[in-house]
Amino acid sequence: VQLQASGGGLAQAGGSLRLSCVFSGGTFSRRVMGWFRQAPGKERESVAAISWSGSTKWYEDSVKGRFTISRDNAKDTVHLQMNSLKPEDTAVYYCAARGLGSPDIYSKAKFYALWGQGTQVTVSS
Repeated sequence: VQLQASGGGLAQAGGSLRLSCVFSGGTFSRRVMGWFRQAPGKERESVAAISWSGSTKWYEDSVKGRFTISRDNAKDTVHLQMNSLKPEDTAVYYCAARGLGSPDIYSKAKFYALWGQGTQVTVSS
């Protein structure tokens, strides 16, 4: 199983980026998916999570109204649309998958079994 994240880069404050994460080598549709981020010198924090069908979503308070998580089960892909970016959004962003058949959305990293390699997002002021 592999998670490949992409879409990071440099953006100006107020700008947008769209992250994508392709899941391969296993069953995607019955996995809760999440996005996390880690800024230099800080602990990894959860950003957003989405249920199997995409009907239920969770967001960390600082990104509510700015970020949108979505998934395409036909393409085994989860996205994170990031709008109104702020310099404090600068971090390495990781996608992660919960265990197969585990339906509950959790924000804590310990509940996620599979991780992608991360993609750097840098927001300039």
